[in-house]
Amino acid sequence: MIPLRPLGLGEILDGAVATMRTHWRSVLPITLVVATVVQVISVILQKLMLDDLVVATSDDVSAEEMIDTLGSTFAASAVVQFIQFLGTIVVTAMLTMVFSRAVLGQNSSVSDAWRESRPQLLRLTGLTLLLALGAILLGAVLILPGILAGSIGLGIVGGLVWLPLLVWLGIKFSLASPALMLEKSTVLKAFARSSKLVKDTWWRIFGITLLTSVLAFFISMMIVAPFQFFGIFAFGGGLEAMEAGSDTGNWAMLILPAIGLIIAQTIVMPFQSGVTVLLYVDQRIRREGLDLELARAAGLENYGTTGG
Repeated sequence: MIPLRPLGLGEILDGAVATMRTHWRSVLPITLVVATVVQVISVILQKLMLDDLVVATSDDVSAEEMIDTLGSTFAASAVVQFIQFLGTIVVTAMLTMVFSRAVLGQNSSVSDAWRESRPQLLRLTGLTLLLALGAILLGAVLILPGILAGSIGLGIVGGLVWLPLLVWLGIKFSLASPALMLEKSTVLKAFARSSKLVKDTWWRIFGITLLTSVLAFFISMMIVAPFQFFGIFAFGGGLEAMEAGSDTGNWAMLILPAIGLIIAQTIVMPFQSGVTVLLYVDQRIRREGLDLELARAAGLENYGTTGG
């Protein structure tokens, strides 16, 4: 799927797309099943939340009932986020295995990807949670002191410091996930490996990651928007009804955007995962001569000794 040498931007993006196209029998079921499960649960919980909100805003509801309803709504929202989190973990783990085999020109079935990724799922979950917890704690340390001191200005300054630090750390540890999965390492070793691989190439990886995120965003919007607008005008009474807040919780208006999201995530998730894996491979080729190991694993004899 890629040339066995340091990769350029176009080769990384093209390699991710080519792998998706060539190995679609493995990639498509993984992302489609996970995205469908997540969206089905999300639609059901959103319907329950919106129904509760309608009840909570009625005139004859007590303050205690409103608090209970809002609490249930936040709890349902937390469940949705948790399901999405688990789905992302599973997809990331399995797609990493599919793309790593594709680099060698090997096929990987869904069962193969699951079997190879399953032992590392708990560690990948811990790694992801640590990243999220670290971001929250960093924000609390930088923003909360100013707010608690009654100074909005200090809180804003803390936020302005927090955001670039968050981006810097996010890129610094962006290769921790493939390092954890492909090297069968621990969480802490994966963080250290990512930091080592990203060192001195932070801006390059930042640029590629940013471009990938922008492309993924626009692809998602182009897919989801038609479903969203069709739901609004066909089943939601148009923009006027949306502004008035009526019919926002009917099944059609929830299901149609969910279908768009399933299609978008089925395309976007493997694209982003593929770019991350290829960035990891590229950095190891540049720093550690991984191309020689890959050539031997792919059965290319005399690679690197005769100008191959």
